Amino acid sequence: MSAASDRILKPHIQDLGGFQARRLLPHKHRMMVGPFIFFDHLGPAQFAPGQGVDVRPHPHINLATVTYLFEGSLRHRDSLGTVQDIYPGAVNWMTAGRGITHSERTPEVIRQGDTTLHGIQTWVALPNEYEEVEPCFKHHPEGSLPQWQANGATITLIAGAAMGYSSPVQTLSPMIYLDVQFEAGGQVTIPANYSERAVYSVTAGLAIAGEALPQHRMAILPPDSNPQVTAQEPGRCIVIGGEPVGPRIKWWNFVSSRQERIEQAKQDWKAGRFPAVPAETEFIPLPEGR
Repeated sequence: MSAASDRILKPHIQDLGGFQARRLLPHKHRMMVGPFIFFDHLGPAQFAPGQGVDVRPHPHINLATVTYLFEGSLRHRDSLGTVQDIYPGAVNWMTAGRGITHSERTPEVIRQGDTTLHGIQTWVALPNEYEEVEPCFKHHPEGSLPQWQANGATITLIAGAAMGYSSPVQTLSPMIYLDVQFEAGGQVTIPANYSERAVYSVTAGLAIAGEALPQHRMAILPPDSNPQVTAQEPGRCIVIGGEPVGPRIKWWNFVSSRQERIEQAKQDWKAGRFPAVPAETEFIPLPEGR
């Protein structure tokens, strides 16, 4: 432990079927940061013409999924009938609530040439009183998020509130979710007004409170600290955090405060009781023995 961080998390490399993700949360040393219970750094993955991402329909409960891309595009389809392409700088926020099914695929028009997918996917655990809300989906296009420049950094507020700005993305608990792009010599001070916060180094060349943060690492920040993140060269980091929502159980794609709710979701998916995604015939079977 140091003045800069309580712990540095190393990613677990996850194969998502044709491309890799660096998974930082949940981690054996840290389950959650504020309400964030899942953090994947996707790619950058290169696809030849005709290829792309094909994440078949799968279920979620009691959480919200948040997709934010640096490069490329994904087409979201869900059991509400939503069909939405996402591009860099936009946000897809899907509240699973009592249960939803969705797929994510590379749009056909993008598959016609070489393409890259690069971005961040997170899951946010919902507060107890909102775990079983009606599922919903919201898309926030590029340009709709607060963005400002200060001290050699361009800061985008993906969700929550920070530094006097509020994101239009509707959340169900207090949080901070920032995308910070640095010029060489840029710096940003992380506000201390959330109980839990972490900084993820998308690129190399970053430091927290003067201590180097290697690329693809997540630094858990000490409570009540407001460290400065600096960049020796052009770089990028993601800041997440917020207020804890209480202990959570994660099993496969299910998150809940109650084990019995996880068990019910398993049986519901196995028995085909989750709603289907229109125009999709495939699905991901319930894992056995997990």
